[in-house]
Amino acid sequence: MSQDDVEYNAHGMHVVHNGPRHAPPLLLIHGSGASGASWSPLVPALASHHHVIRVDLPGCGQSPPASSYDVPVQASRVAALLDDSGLRRVNVVGHSSGGYVATALAEQRPDLVGSLALISTGPSIDAFLPQPLILRVMLTPPFGPFVWSRRSDAMIRKGINSTLARPVDIPDAVVADLQGITYRAFRTVLRRNLAYITERNVPERLTTLDVPVLAVFGAADPRWEPSSAHQYDAVPTARVELLPGVGHIPMWEAPETTGRLLLGFAAEGADTPSAIPSKD
Repeated sequence: MSQDDVEYNAHGMHVVHNGPRHAPPLLLIHGSGASGASWSPLVPALASHHHVIRVDLPGCGQSPPASSYDVPVQASRVAALLDDSGLRRVNVVGHSSGGYVATALAEQRPDLVGSLALISTGPSIDAFLPQPLILRVMLTPPFGPFVWSRRSDAMIRKGINSTLARPVDIPDAVVADLQGITYRAFRTVLRRNLAYITERNVPERLTTLDVPVLAVFGAADPRWEPSSAHQYDAVPTARVELLPGVGHIPMWEAPETTGRLLLGFAAEGADTPSAIPSKD
């Protein structure tokens, strides 16, 4: 950790700050069962231009379990964190179900959100694909709890790789954080996420908000139907980017492209443009 990095705990969440504090703030919210460590490939580039805030949502990474994993409750915790930090008009990025928390944050507190980038965030329940066999084995009763309690690092890596379209070097910190989450917490998080988009899908929620939206999807995502990314076309303020040959985790499979998209999108709403890398 560099001298610019600060770690602490707030509102039941482990929080890491990277980059200069005077730079435009950029909040990164991970997906189900992941942690702030999942953003590591992007942090150096993003922190060169932004004050980057990474959270471990409750029950994930280095954060303790919580009494509720409802998406609006998760968003309220993040809002309290931003209030404590005195931050407003934050560029908020959510990966997968982290995009639901990001969307709920914008719904609850539009004053806190300057822009919204959703990476591999399934727009609606009908876009959900049949999950890879290894994930079904680890997550589905009656055998799920037994397998989950005995899963090895190799099994975790195999599960993650089942969501990718190309081989990547999975960070050890990500595997360790996944080892720490309990079966009950993970299953509850998944149920609460599905409840959120069943109640009202994400594009419908976004159409009521006056916030710029970037939707990034891997064109080979095995978890969500890739063509469903175009459901975000219904949002007047949204732009959709499909990444060829990329699966569910673009920040690992195409980190330079993903980082460039996020930096460019954040710069579009800034008073002065940032220096954005011009190529991968």
